[in-house]
Amino acid sequence: MSVSVSAAAYRLCEAMDWSISQLSAQKGIYLAHMIHLGENDGKPLVSEAFQAWEYGPVLPSLYQDLKMFGRKPIKNVFWSSKAEDGTSEANAIDSVVGQIKGMSAARLVHITHHPDGAWAKHYAAAKKGVVIPNTDILAEYEWRRKKAA
Repeated sequence: MSVSVSAAAYRLCEAMDWSISQLSAQKGIYLAHMIHLGENDGKPLVSEAFQAWEYGPVLPSLYQDLKMFGRKPIKNVFWSSKAEDGTSEANAIDSVVGQIKGMSAARLVHITHHPDGAWAKHYAAAKKGVVIPNTDILAEYEWRRKKAA
């Protein structure tokens, strides 16, 4: 099962004390999605597909909801409830919060733009709407896990 994009973003932003930019929120949700795929038999965190945009993996609906904030901290614009405590989705998001809290947006971009990662395999400067398949995101999770071991 997956949660809505807004429920995942709500949980992430609240856990980050509403001090996160929309760019960092995109990266945080992407990393949580990667962890969720890797730790839950390939089951996605969110059902919407990530796309390979210039500044990394993006959920288009989340971009539309948050673009008004630019680089400023996100305010609560989410109309759904957040991912529920104790679920695999909440655990993946909370895991990412622990890893990225205090990390700059530039560092998050560096992480998600890794040349061996899923984004790099699908990004093409002149193309829009290129989907990053979950199979490639899962492969990146496995690669990162082996590299860390």
